[in-house]
Amino acid sequence: MNISLVNNDTVSGIVKMVVEKKDYEAQVEKQLRQYRQKADIPGFRKGMAPLGMIRKMYGKYLLTEEVNKCISENLLKYIRTNGIGILGEPLPNETEQQPIDFDTQEDFEFYFDIALSPQIDIKLTAHDTLTYYKINVDDAMLQEQIDSYCRNYGSQETVEDVEASDFVKGILSELDENSAPKEDGILVTEASLIPAYLKDDDERAKFIGLKPNDSVVFNPGRACNGAAAEIASLLKIDRERAAEINSDFRFEVKEISRHRNAELNQKLFDRIFGDNTVKTEEEFREKVKLSLDEQLKIESEYKFQIDMRTFLIEKTGDVAFADGLLKRWLLTNRENTPEKVEEEFPKVIDDLKFNLAKEYIVSSNGLQVENIDIENTAKKVARAQFAQYGMLSMPDHVVESYARDILKRKETYDEIAGRALHDKLTDWLKNRIEIETKEISHEEFAKLLA
Repeated sequence: MNISLVNNDTVSGIVKMVVEKKDYEAQVEKQLRQYRQKADIPGFRKGMAPLGMIRKMYGKYLLTEEVNKCISENLLKYIRTNGIGILGEPLPNETEQQPIDFDTQEDFEFYFDIALSPQIDIKLTAHDTLTYYKINVDDAMLQEQIDSYCRNYGSQETVEDVEASDFVKGILSELDENSAPKEDGILVTEASLIPAYLKDDDERAKFIGLKPNDSVVFNPGRACNGAAAEIASLLKIDRERAAEINSDFRFEVKEISRHRNAELNQKLFDRIFGDNTVKTEEEFREKVKLSLDEQLKIESEYKFQIDMRTFLIEKTGDVAFADGLLKRWLLTNRENTPEKVEEEFPKVIDDLKFNLAKEYIVSSNGLQVENIDIENTAKKVARAQFAQYGMLSMPDHVVESYARDILKRKETYDEIAGRALHDKLTDWLKNRIEIETKEISHEEFAKLLA
């Protein structure tokens, strides 16, 4: 097989592949013999049909299949072996390619267009600067987090009279025009509501102060301001029927429960941070502040990654790409349309520039990811996921076990390895340019991302 590259220009080229008879003949003959052994053709014992007949029946199909196999196995191999940087994937050439006739030809020529990776040279200077935004944990944010812990670790207790935010259980029955239970009306034996969620002030007020076994007549339609979804949920009916409900209902109170926030005591400290890790309210507040710092650090790093991406894209400068060829490649995705490709193409070019910049820095500086880097990144991801659910004090062995499970899945492993390499690149860049740390409030930070 003869494969060669003809450069059109600095950003594109044509790969010419010549597939000769010797490249496929032996494999086609092998496949024909295997087909013959399996063929069950009328008039012949199984496996005894003439090879010429088998060739006539299946030869063209097997030839086509084997030639395509030669192409798929050798095209990308040639590109990798010769260190040819390409963008996207090779595409059939639309001008050089001649019609192929598998009935008469023995040697075949194929031409493929490739978009070449442009050469870039990123130069950093002493004047290059990026800002790292450190988000301050103010008193209001700290107290909000503590209040959240107290709510989340609170408890429900039974009480004797209804307040607006209480959870009220009872029996709900539809009434007729005489305020008597409606025949074949709606009856909910395990109804529940929270008065504070009722939208009408007058209807809500009817529940305040009620005690177990008290009852009240109210109108769900008015109470929910006609919201069919809320009425349906309360009466346990479908939305279509709920939209037509205008009857009064009687609610007989059976049970009242009230949420009590957890107190700032040792029990709460242990539940959040582990046994005897924190022993005083002052230590608790400091520990919560540190955990918030860690969570906000993730947001700061995210913003820094955005700014670093913009910085590296700008550092690539004006780079020429094979725009037409890249757009053709994007259109091989059936979800894309010409209009969508045109609209999103500037973003595609920025993505390509960023990836080129990363590859250049990684290659030029010998940045490598070791197994320990991947494992540490997996543990960071694991701890971050636990933290999202308020589990801030997971033992090391639990985190390590979860991290190992993450890495067992190939897709996740590749993603973690990519993050580890990206972290190395980020650390490298932080040590090569000026990083200005700016402390700001969370509100100011949110405006930067808006």
